[in-house]
Amino acid sequence: KLCVSPTVFDKLIECIQPHTIFYNDSNNSQLPVPIQLMIFLNSVGHCGNAAMTTDLAEWAGVSIGTVYNCFKQVMIAILKHHDNEWHGGFLCIDGTPFNLFQKPGWHGEGFFDKNLNYSLTAQVVILPHHLCIIYYMIGIPGSLHDSNVFG
Repeated sequence: KLCVSPTVFDKLIECIQPHTIFYNDSNNSQLPVPIQLMIFLNSVGHCGNAAMTTDLAEWAGVSIGTVYNCFKQVMIAILKHHDNEWHGGFLCIDGTPFNLFQKPGWHGEGFFDKNLNYSLTAQVVILPHHLCIIYYMIGIPGSLHDSNVFG
C-alpha cells in the first residue's frame, strides 16, 4: 500500500529520525520511526475510504490513537525541514485528464476514464512561490496518484 521507492523511504527516515519528537523518557516506548513513517505515508498516499483512520489502524495493527500520534510526530519532523529544503515555499501536486480525439489503436480501452472519455492523465509538481514545474508524469486514467511523484 506504500507508493514510495525504498531509496526515497530510506532518505525520509534519515531526515526525520534524529528529531527529538521520536524520543521520550517514558517507560512506554514509541513505535520505530520507519513504522510511524509507513503509517503516515499510507494515509497521504490514499484518499476517501482507504485513508480512514480505522482502516489505517487495522492495516498497521495499532490503535486509532497510535495512528494520530504517528501523524503528528511525522508531520512535526517533516515540517522542521520546511525552511531548509523548501526555501519558504511548498510543493503542489495536481493531476488532470487530457481528452484524446479518439480511442487509441493500441490498448485503447485502457484510456477510457470515469467521465466516459478517452484520455491521458498528466500530473505536475510545482513550486507555487516560483511557479516552477519541478516534475511531471503522464499516464493512463487512474494510474497517477499524488504519491507516485515521490516514488
